[in-house]
Formats: sequence, C-alpha cells, structure tokens
Amino acid sequence: MTKQVNSSTKDNKTDTLRSIDLFVLDMDGTIYLGERVFPVAVEFVAKAKSLGKKIIYFTNNASKNPDIYYQKLLNMGFDAERSEIVTSGDVTAEYLIKSYPGQPVYLVGTPALEQSFLSYGIKLSENSDIVVSSFDTTLTYKKLETACNLIRSGAVFLSTHPDFNCPTENGFIPDSGAINALITASTGVVPKYFGKPHRETADMISAVSGIPLERTAIVGDRLYTDIALGKNNGMTSVLVLTGETKIEDINDDNSPDICLNDIGEIIPFLN
Repeated sequence: MTKQVNSSTKDNKTDTLRSIDLFVLDMDGTIYLGERVFPVAVEFVAKAKSLGKKIIYFTNNASKNPDIYYQKLLNMGFDAERSEIVTSGDVTAEYLIKSYPGQPVYLVGTPALEQSFLSYGIKLSENSDIVVSSFDTTLTYKKLETACNLIRSGAVFLSTHPDFNCPTENGFIPDSGAINALITASTGVVPKYFGKPHRETADMISAVSGIPLERTAIVGDRLYTDIALGKNNGMTSVLVLTGETKIEDINDDNSPDICLNDIGEIIPFLN
C-alpha cells in the first residue's frame, strides 16, 4: 500500500511529480538489489524518458566506477547513457581537482576507484597530505595503517560517502561509513564527506543536467543519504521501501515528500 508522507492528496502528488524534469535515481536498493533487477524500475525509466523526463543514475557506492555501472545497467535492460551515470567518486574527484590541484592522494579504495581517479588526472601516492577513504572491498590492514599514520601526521581526511552499510541480496555488508568509523576511532579525526546528502553532490547534479534543483526529484531507499539530499538542497524527495528503510523508520525529522513501496508506483502519476 502506498504511503504518502507530506502530500495529503493524489492531486498533490500528481502535481508534484508532473512538475519534475529530472529524476535522480539511487541504484542499489532502488532500481536493483545486488544482481537482481527490479522490473518496475526498467519500466519507470522507459516511461519517464518517453515523456521527456531526464534521468541521472547516482550511487554513493564508489567501489565501482561509472563504466562498470553503465555495463551493469545495460545488461539489466535499462535505457541508460554513459553520461547519465555519476558516483560519489566523481563528486570527490571534482572537489580534489578544484581544491587541491596537482596534489597526490592516498586512496583507501578499490582498483576501479583508483582507475577513476587516475582518469581525472589525480595522482596516487602512499606519501600524501590527503587521504581519501571509500567503500573498499579490497581493504587490507596495511591500507588502514597507512591511512591512519598519514592522518595522525596532519593529512587532510576526506571520504567519498557516509553510508555505513551496503545492501545485497543476502543482507548488509560494511560500507564506507563503517571503514571511516574505524579510522576515526584510531585517529580521532572525522572526514569531510561527499556523495549524498552533501551540497557538492547537489551542485554536480545541477551542473551535469542543466536542470534547477527545484525541478529535480531524488528517488532512493535511504533516509540519511537519499532523502536528506532532497531535504537539504531543495529537491523533491521520494522514498521507496525496496532497500534499507522500513516504514517504521520514518519520523517527523526525516520524512520524505513522498513514500512509495517501489519506484514503479511513480508511473501512474507521470501521465
């Protein structure tokens, strides 16, 4: 059953969703779960695009780069363009280029994220004044030791995204926020975060799409990243209950503009 949190009538919800020119879609937990695609999500994207709506696929999960996500979306049957895919790794890389041009980075991340940073022209080094931590499925104790030593020596501590857990078909696995909690416990330093829900992400979405944030909706399954991105940055927030969040998790402080069982429930309100 559909639950509408802040809009009290069908007409309000219809008016809100019809006014949206850009739908920013979280991926894992929203349009698929691990390797299991949600067919209604494929249907939603096709319908939205047929009506002239723009789509951006945005994930905080920077353990893979956009090229990998592009192939995954195509294999799952989504109408996707490479230019429509953005990750928290891209937001972080853009920040590094603007704020620390030419400076090397020590990266706690996967080879895919390393490749992404290198494609931006960012140099990687084990002797750096900047540490970037992410969702690293190739994490080793040596990486943690090096990161902590550099941070204790005064290195800037940044992180691609704050998510504590990553949803999979078999439950949750530790994500970037959990790795960062370990580094913080050892060093006493909290990182500057990127990805959702932070302003740098909203700014990049606006720049990539050319669409004002007030005509943009973020659709996602997580309150403290997806929904907070909308609430903090003037975007319409649409929560779907196919991932992390359960209906009982919603309260007056974190409530989305619209709450649905799945992304397919948006389709009737687009016509």
